[in-house]
Amino acid sequence: MIIFQNVTKNYNHSMVALDKVSFKIQPGEFVSIVGRSGAGKSTVVKLLIGEEKPSKGQIFFNSYEINKLKFRELPEFRRHIGVIFQDFRLLTRKSVFENIAFALEVAGRPQKEIIEFVPQVLDMVGLKDKMANYPAELSGGEKQRVAMARAMINRPDVLIADEPTGNLDPFNTWEVIKLLMKINELGSTVILATHDKEIVNSLGQRVITLERGKIFKDEPHGRFIIE
Repeated sequence: MIIFQNVTKNYNHSMVALDKVSFKIQPGEFVSIVGRSGAGKSTVVKLLIGEEKPSKGQIFFNSYEINKLKFRELPEFRRHIGVIFQDFRLLTRKSVFENIAFALEVAGRPQKEIIEFVPQVLDMVGLKDKMANYPAELSGGEKQRVAMARAMINRPDVLIADEPTGNLDPFNTWEVIKLLMKINELGSTVILATHDKEIVNSLGQRVITLERGKIFKDEPHGRFIIE
């Protein structure tokens, strides 16, 4: 499904964020991408969603060659991918319902589907009773679950979670991880970029470890180990 082929990403001609990185991710996998701050985790995410282009190499997602996509082609491509960020990125002037509905509206979905699907996905993340609330009225854990619902609403093939628990307490951290595991069990590929050692070691799933922009380890049932 996803292929990084000899991908290098340079910034300002001198800083190397990724250096000849190659890996494949199959449909239905749960993969954690780990490493110290600055190891290249967020760069992988930005390249995968087409937010940035590699300096060298190729990136494939099914039939798409992401590095060759034009700006006008990105919205259609991104419908296949849901992204959850550490800082939630909710629209403060829209209610919980409206935040999630907006993702469907942008995709051109009819109002009938929006009215049907939004309560369903909010029920899945345990927030059906918060539909009318605004982000300022929610806890950090609730905001992240709204962000997850928004990422899931278009039923993406891949869900990318970029440090999704960085601003959460331990209880809400594990609630988010349980949801990611549930989403994976329902068939979506999940890519988790994190520096949380405890989470990674508890999952028992594939771990790609980055060190100074290179793949240090890639293990099918890995642990968070950096020498």
